[in-house]
Amino acid sequence: MAVAEFKEAIGLLFRMPLLWIPGIVGGLFAAIIWLTLFVSGAFYTGRLFILFALALLFFITGIYSLISTNTATIRALAEGGLKYYFRVLLPHIVLGFVLLLVFILCTVVFSLLGLGSDIGMITALTFGILVPTLMLTFFFDTAAVFEDRKVFESLQRSVLLVSENMMDVLSFFIIAAFVTFGVIFGLMIVWEAILFDKLKPIMDFTEAQREAFTPDQLLSMIGQDGIWVTAAVIFIGVLILLPVLFSFKACFYRKMAGSTPAGGQPAYGEYDSKGRWYKY
Repeated sequence: MAVAEFKEAIGLLFRMPLLWIPGIVGGLFAAIIWLTLFVSGAFYTGRLFILFALALLFFITGIYSLISTNTATIRALAEGGLKYYFRVLLPHIVLGFVLLLVFILCTVVFSLLGLGSDIGMITALTFGILVPTLMLTFFFDTAAVFEDRKVFESLQRSVLLVSENMMDVLSFFIIAAFVTFGVIFGLMIVWEAILFDKLKPIMDFTEAQREAFTPDQLLSMIGQDGIWVTAAVIFIGVLILLPVLFSFKACFYRKMAGSTPAGGQPAYGEYDSKGRWYKY
């Protein structure tokens, strides 16, 4: 199922240029964060990251609204972003708090059992809880926008849909992973080609030198020009990935939600040209 929705998302990106706005904004934010890291250090970068993430959420929510209503205007994007902003933000906060609480409880339990120093086991348990939880609740933001659901309702709806359509959801994640890997790999080749002269000495390193090579040494080797080139590559990567992945997610959710209503029983039908669902 996910292949058809991916093709639909690509078609939407050509038909509705406004869907590229989160990519442009997110790319600029990512490049600024990268450059800030070298100018002001991690202290200001972390705070800037939070502010930019909150701002970017507005545009992502806005494009969900555009896809939901099949409307391609700046006004519709702004209205959708404002209307559903907190309905998307609050579940993020709730989910983050729950995961943090679970991590703290696991750490306390391990400490009481005398395993507090076993970092490997704590990490494995954390990922064992984190990954399934994030997977089950992954579509809460689209549920909030497409079905106008509140905080806990959107989380519950996401869990229901993922549970009822596990194989389709897995195909969605596989396609998204391939797309992400493909874009990153392609941009890495471009990055290396541009900075080939600066990176060429690495080819003459001995095995010991390569093992001892650090990120700081790499940054020193590529210099100021390399940092700016990296910022440009980061901008392009985010510019491509954000619109593609979030449009794909929206199209996939719309199809999945149409075939799995709130009661959990399949319904058959289709969306018309205006995005309205009709059951057979």
